[in-house]
Amino acid sequence: MKRIEVWADMVCAWAYIGKRRLEKAGLGEDVEIVWRPFQIDPMAPSPAEPLYEALRDPVADGALQACHPDLTPAENRVRVSLVAAEEGLGPPWGAVWRPNTFDAHRVIALAYERGGPALQDAVVERILRAHFVEASDIGDRDTLVALATEAGLNGMAEALDAGQGASEVRAQLLRGKAIGVATSPTFVAGGTAVKGAQPPEVLQDLVRQAAPERELPEEVRLLRHAESLLEARDPLGALRILEPLLADHGDDPAVRLLAARAYFGSAQLGRARQTLESMVEHSPGDHYARFLLGRTLERSNRHAEALPHLRLAAVMSPEPDYTDAVHRVEARLR
Repeated sequence: MKRIEVWADMVCAWAYIGKRRLEKAGLGEDVEIVWRPFQIDPMAPSPAEPLYEALRDPVADGALQACHPDLTPAENRVRVSLVAAEEGLGPPWGAVWRPNTFDAHRVIALAYERGGPALQDAVVERILRAHFVEASDIGDRDTLVALATEAGLNGMAEALDAGQGASEVRAQLLRGKAIGVATSPTFVAGGTAVKGAQPPEVLQDLVRQAAPERELPEEVRLLRHAESLLEARDPLGALRILEPLLADHGDDPAVRLLAARAYFGSAQLGRARQTLESMVEHSPGDHYARFLLGRTLERSNRHAEALPHLRLAAVMSPEPDYTDAVHRVEARLR
């Protein structure tokens, strides 16, 4: 069975329009549709604030514009209303609240966990309609519980109080960032992504041309995601991805090196140094670990200790960064 993942925020009007276009694509029962979390405005308040007040806030304006970044927020609101009408959404149409959507994403994740794609789709539809058509506050827990119950998902009051779904949503948000999801909605199938509320034929082509996903061991998948987050300059996110690997495979050199890079990137220099010293002790010929140890000591203002490691790294591998670091520390010690 093929799968298409829809990475979207419940306060993005283009996500609701994209849902209608996805339904029109008629992908069939052999395609699983799964909704994944994305937050346009993760700093949105809880409890929610009236949107007319939020519109005076540059952060909120930027969040609205992220749905369609080539338009101003005012142009975006006009255009999305017209397109929504074309897709049969509304009237009335238009959000009146600026809510934090983390709990809404928890409910959506739990819907998939408990009832699969069909129940999740019903919950997503109910939440989107509540936000854009009924002017409800989808950041309010009582409202979310009622909406979930109407869609056929029971027990959400207890689940939300118990913190269920929170770790899954946080993990999926990190996964989305690791695979390059940067806007709502983004449709992903077989490793290929298209951004925005695409026409039905584009979504059909996306699924039709999607290559079967390679089943990778979980450890390899997590390592790749952690690497991607480091490249995206999110070392703390990388560390969260690495937590289960550090617990189960803490002696693996690849895991330890990624953790050391993340410690270094997040200025946890003590942890970086301890990890790298242990690595260098066990593998003296690992020139990158030695270089990173030298850089860690340099950032800790321990230049005399850093220089021997940097010199050894430069001897073992003629990397320009290694030579530059040697010259920089030598100059500091003159």
